[in-house]
Amino acid sequence: MRVLFICYGNAYRSPLAEALLKKIRPDLHVESAGISVSIPISTSIKEFLKINRALQYLKKTPESLDHKNLKNYNLIVTMQNIQTNAVLQRCPECKNKIIEWNIKDPYFLDSKSAKSIFNEINKKVKELANSI
Repeated sequence: MRVLFICYGNAYRSPLAEALLKKIRPDLHVESAGISVSIPISTSIKEFLKINRALQYLKKTPESLDHKNLKNYNLIVTMQNIQTNAVLQRCPECKNKIIEWNIKDPYFLDSKSAKSIFNEINKKVKELANSI
C-alpha cells in the first residue's frame, strides 16, 4: 500500500501526517509532497513529533508534487480542496484514490491554533491507520 499526503508547501501538514503514519504503520510506503514548495519544514512540527516519539520519521526537506508519479499511489490524502484540484489536474484518473481532510494551513496561525491542527492531523492519521 502506497500513501501520499499533500499540502500546500510540504512544510507543515503533509510531512507531519507522513511521519505519524510511518510510525504507526511501518508496513506501508508513505510519502508527502506540496503543490508549491518554498520554505523548510516547520520547527513546530519537529517539536510536536518529538513529543509524540515520531521525530525520526520526519523527512529532511520538502518535496514538490511535480516529482511524484500519482498513478503509483493507492491512496492520496489532500489537506484542502486546492490540493485535490492540483492532483486532479495532473491525474484525472486518480479521483477515486483521493481523500480530502479539509484541514487549514497553520502557517499564519498562532502556536495554540497550530497545535490544535497538529492534534487533528494526529487523530485523522490514527483513524486512517486503522482503516487501511
